[in-house]
Amino acid sequence: MMVSRKIRVLIVDDSASVRMTLSEIIASDPDLEVMATAADPYVAVERIRQEVPDVMFLDIELPRMDGLTFLRKIMSQRPIPVVICSSLAEAGSETLMQALEAGAVDVVAKPRVDTTQFLQESRMRICDAAKAAAHAKFRGMQKAAPPPINVEAKLTADAIIPPVSAARAASMRANMPVTDPIICIGASTGGTEALRDVLEHLPATSPAIIIVQHMPEKFTNAFAKRLNGLCAIEVKEAEDGDVVQAGRALIAPGNQHMLLRRAGSRYTVSIVDGPHVSRHRPSVDVMFRSASQTAGRNAMGVILTGMGDDGARGLLEMREAGSHTIAQDEDSCVVFGMPKEAIQRGAAVKIVPLKRVADEIEAFGLNPRRMGGTA
Repeated sequence: MMVSRKIRVLIVDDSASVRMTLSEIIASDPDLEVMATAADPYVAVERIRQEVPDVMFLDIELPRMDGLTFLRKIMSQRPIPVVICSSLAEAGSETLMQALEAGAVDVVAKPRVDTTQFLQESRMRICDAAKAAAHAKFRGMQKAAPPPINVEAKLTADAIIPPVSAARAASMRANMPVTDPIICIGASTGGTEALRDVLEHLPATSPAIIIVQHMPEKFTNAFAKRLNGLCAIEVKEAEDGDVVQAGRALIAPGNQHMLLRRAGSRYTVSIVDGPHVSRHRPSVDVMFRSASQTAGRNAMGVILTGMGDDGARGLLEMREAGSHTIAQDEDSCVVFGMPKEAIQRGAAVKIVPLKRVADEIEAFGLNPRRMGGTA
């Protein structure tokens, strides 16, 4: 019987306590192992010369060479999937965004060990990020296929929003009033750059957009501010009660769920606490379910690159409620996990490359009612 090879992780951080904590977290997962640790980029290079890791966790603030410079050198010479592990938030937002643009596939906050709950949540996020990064693909990188991932138990959207019966769903679909179109986008690993690509190509008159991108709290605000400076539309981190309107994209804040609400023809978002759903908070499934029940045929669901299956069930619920639904194709995904799961469930009306997603959004905004949801 063959034993699957573990995902090998290199940790680069100048703090001995952080290296130790990260090592303990990663070693606690049966799919992962710590290949080596390094206190600065020069030591990391020596480790890489001895053995190339599957994934590298990299701090931004490092001695002798900053993490951003090291990342750019690595990506230009010998690309490795990199997860930024940083305590930077508002003060380092520009650096963080530059790291993602330079090729980092994900970002996690440094582990919190002050309570058992925070340690467990840090462990889940860090281990999931390592596994997702190991499955990432990008230009110039050559590596063997990573080992399969053991899926752990997880909660569904039922933990936040009760499902509706088939009869109730049919009634909601038949009686759904016509409103302005709403675009709901979910993404994870590789999603920061995918979202930038989509949003930068939308005009200021774009339909209203709500987004769940798996990122830690505070980092989502930095991400939203960065996009707001690049796009014709307004982009902001969502706050409870924010109006969902044309020309605006609202990004769910890290560590909280975001739900779509409707009062007449007017939409707002609710920001709520609650458990992780599909191992994420915010969860794409939660947002998609709220849209299926609140907007139905007035909504369009988009699922982009990411590991796991968050959003797959919710996108199917949107399609069954009459929403138009699309999934990013495999060739243009950094990780073809979430779109693949949605496609396999029959949740996507269309499968399109990333470069066509903005066109699909504009087309739906011009004529949403003709596009339909169910086949």
